[in-house]
Amino acid sequence: MKEDRQLIVVTHLSQLVTLVLGFGSLLLPLILWLTNKDKIYQMDIQGKRIVNFQLSLIVYCLICVPLTLLCGLGLIGFIVLGIVSIVFPIINAVKANNGEIPTYPFSLNFIS
Repeated sequence: MKEDRQLIVVTHLSQLVTLVLGFGSLLLPLILWLTNKDKIYQMDIQGKRIVNFQLSLIVYCLICVPLTLLCGLGLIGFIVLGIVSIVFPIINAVKANNGEIPTYPFSLNFIS
């Protein structure tokens, strides 16, 4: 296995593709992780964390929908999720570039 920090950083930042295309924040990191998990050192660990984070965001968005319809609290949830989905990939890309193993907060463990 070779070490390729740049590809890991790109994998973290690929979550932001939704800002440009409107979709793909789960699909692009998933493809990068699945194609490189056996080739790049630490790609398997970090790829799982990225995919778990994206799946968790989807679950939290689904929870916000009925909260919006019932009492309007889901709007606050959507705003918080939007900020978190932009800020943490950037923070974790910087951490990955420095050789640290980043973590995502409130991430459910779908893939272990």
